[in-house]
Amino acid sequence: MAYAIIRTGGRQFRVAEGDTLDVDLLDVEPGKTTTFGDVLLFANGKDVTHGDPLVSGAKVTAEVLEQRKDKKVVAFKYKRRKGYHRTVGHRRKLTRIKIKSINLGGNKSAAKKTEE
Repeated sequence: MAYAIIRTGGRQFRVAEGDTLDVDLLDVEPGKTTTFGDVLLFANGKDVTHGDPLVSGAKVTAEVLEQRKDKKVVAFKYKRRKGYHRTVGHRRKLTRIKIKSINLGGNKSAAKKTEE
């Protein structure tokens, strides 16, 4: 089964076709497609292609399913015997995507032609 490791929002994700995952907020409307060009690694069975730092020509295409918010994270600050306590919280904004295809680009087809 083919998979790739992509970088988006300062994080790295292992993705395969059909996977659904939440990434940091993307400026794309639900129902549209987006392309990730920062592919760090591509693996198909025993064939592994890693980048230096990126795999040139590789792209991962995904469909945006929805824009949503993560669970609320509450941080409670407290100092004993001082009467000081503060509650702050936030909710991360996320984009839920579904991976449609992983393309290695022209390099893969050129490599196959030279092997044959």
